[in-house]
Amino acid sequence: MTESEQPQRRLRSFVRRQGRLTEGQSRALETLWQDYGLELQQGMLNFANTFGNAGPVILEIGFGNGVSLLEMAQAAPEKNYIGVEVHRPGVGKLINDAHHAGVSNIKVFCDDAIEVLEHSIPDNSLDGVQLFFPDPWHKKRHNKRRIVQPEFAQKIRGKLKVGGYFHMATDWEPYAEHMMDVMSAADGYDNQAGPNRYAPKPDYRPITKFERRGERLGHGVWDLIFIKTS
Repeated sequence: MTESEQPQRRLRSFVRRQGRLTEGQSRALETLWQDYGLELQQGMLNFANTFGNAGPVILEIGFGNGVSLLEMAQAAPEKNYIGVEVHRPGVGKLINDAHHAGVSNIKVFCDDAIEVLEHSIPDNSLDGVQLFFPDPWHKKRHNKRRIVQPEFAQKIRGKLKVGGYFHMATDWEPYAEHMMDVMSAADGYDNQAGPNRYAPKPDYRPITKFERRGERLGHGVWDLIFIKTS
């Protein structure tokens, strides 16, 4: 096989930083995974079977330590949330916190979001996709690693119901501009706030400690909400 014939490795938008699991996080992954965990090997999900109800399903990509995702699930028990995160300590913390809070409308993958979308999420099934504060890959030579790219926008569109939303937020203005350029050019979407306009922060998105610290330092935050039209 020549070099040109070799399959191209997909550039990943994340770096695995496993960190150290606390005793509570490790125990949660061992004892609570059967209640909260989802696996790629399960194949395409049937959300009614997964959650035991027919409520709307929101997918969050890269939930970090899960604090804001848990807050959203507590505030909207009529909705079902699927979180995707590659870092095990964050996954362990979320399911541990959800268990102690008695929250049952959350399920989680500890996997690459692209693989989850490809193998586990049925087409035209999601009511919303959330991508809050993804790695901005600041250096220009790394910009190609940003997860929001034309192909990714269409992958998300394929999984959303018509009328479903793709909500992005970032505190890095060049990335906000990049997101706006990509999404404004993407077929099958309308900008909820109007052409080339950023959205006011909706009430359902919690303000994180990280965001509050940034605000005190004078950092901005940009929300973009695009609706699938076709």
